[in-house]
Amino acid sequence: MSDSDTDPEESLDLFADPPDYYPPSPTPTTETYTLLAGSAVSVRLVGHNPLWGHHLWNAGRILSEYLESNVSLIQGRTVLELGAGAGLPSLICASLGANKVVVTDYPDPDLIENLWYNIDHSGLNEGGVASNKDDADGKRIVAEGYTWGADPASLLSHITKTSLQSTTETTTPAGFDVLILADLLFNHSEHTKLVSTIQRTLSHSSAAKALVFFTPYRPWLLSKDLTFFDLMREAGFAVEKVLETKMEKVMFEKDPGDEELRRTVFGYAVTRENQQ
Repeated sequence: MSDSDTDPEESLDLFADPPDYYPPSPTPTTETYTLLAGSAVSVRLVGHNPLWGHHLWNAGRILSEYLESNVSLIQGRTVLELGAGAGLPSLICASLGANKVVVTDYPDPDLIENLWYNIDHSGLNEGGVASNKDDADGKRIVAEGYTWGADPASLLSHITKTSLQSTTETTTPAGFDVLILADLLFNHSEHTKLVSTIQRTLSHSSAAKALVFFTPYRPWLLSKDLTFFDLMREAGFAVEKVLETKMEKVMFEKDPGDEELRRTVFGYAVTRENQQ
């Protein structure tokens, strides 16, 4: 049979989408945070992500301000951030003199690559841009993918190595001095996993604390947001409210619910009760 005798429909993929059928993926955006001293920090956000990593959340901004106003919490300490998004609070911690910062989010390639982008372009690691991501030792701040509730051994290994290099020995179990959780409590189904991660990664030092800041973006579910702290108390932790402030405007203008609550950022410090 010659080519001219071929049925045209046989040469077509009837299930293939035509060119340009799908819209292009949203491009990354940039947000700027102004430090209390007046200088600015720019962070890149992924263009879009089902895990909400394409927003710079209110709690991240306010927690960063809180850290700037309480530098002694961070200087010389080890820090772990969970669900970091763009990683603004972690970048602030590194700039304030933290000994080691491990910034994490769900192990989605776009999220983790974006965290490294913000680290690389911050100049916070010794020698400027940290181009070799496989050589994390010796860097002030590193990024890792981490699923809440999973084995945190890879996270703890960063500070274990730091401790081995230090001339000061410690008798307390391995753990981070400061944990950062910014706008994570709306994930009600993940509260138990977050509690487990805090139990396994927070240092047993008397000064160690988890800073948990959040906005009730769905005000009618505030009571469910707050059940996280009930779980922390049941797990043997003390909970102290350290901050309540209001943003100038709501983050999502078209959302329903009490506008005052949707503008409010609550801050809590969680510590091991037997360490107080």
